[in-house]
Amino acid sequence: MSKPVVAITRPKDRAKNACDIVEELGGEAVLAPTLDLKPTNSQSLKELVERKDELDWIIFTSPTTIVSLNKFYPDFLKSLDCKIAVIGNKTGRLVEKQGLKVDLMPHDFTAEGLIEEFERRNITSQTIGIPRTASARATLPEGLEELGNKVILAEAYMSLFPMNEDAVKELIEKIENNQIDAITFTSPLTVRNFFEIADEKKKLAKLLNENLLTVCIGPITARILDIYGITYIYPDTYTVRDMMELLFKTWREENE
Repeated sequence: MSKPVVAITRPKDRAKNACDIVEELGGEAVLAPTLDLKPTNSQSLKELVERKDELDWIIFTSPTTIVSLNKFYPDFLKSLDCKIAVIGNKTGRLVEKQGLKVDLMPHDFTAEGLIEEFERRNITSQTIGIPRTASARATLPEGLEELGNKVILAEAYMSLFPMNEDAVKELIEKIENNQIDAITFTSPLTVRNFFEIADEKKKLAKLLNENLLTVCIGPITARILDIYGITYIYPDTYTVRDMMELLFKTWREENE
């Protein structure tokens, strides 16, 4: 059996782990980021740092937030005196590498999962800081506010249209030439930007449905694939490794 060629669309600075897993599982990775991330020292981030003593909780939704804080405010994390919630194992591990304790990580690695956990624990009337990208969904802050909490939002990084559009166009060309077996998406923007770059969106969607196995990291990303009419699968646990293991299991079952 030949090894599958798997397209990775996640940001370049987050892609190494995904590429390594593909190779470990016996495939070939093709990297074509459809999203770029850039740490930013925004005014709202400055204000969050200045108000750190007001915080009862801080929520980290991605490793990039921690990278940004360490870049602009290297003493911030070690000076925190509040509880910490995270979404996802990778973010949790990075928090622990800073010598901090993770107080809450939902089983469901989504904003909805975190809100449910806050509600289950009756966490209310708290001041909660959320440093993240400005393009993130409003679900988390709105949900926490509905529980009676005060939320301080801060832009820690920007989610940008891919700087290297040529790499994405080359990926689309490989898809058209039947040189890609599977494609992965790890966020709504990785999907949106992928189709934004494509000249013939309906043709591309047809090729994905007919020739490729499309795997996304979870239901939030899946909703955007639904918009484009893409057939997909996603794992029960929303991590890159679980996504890749499901991809290879499914691909091998379909190609035995």
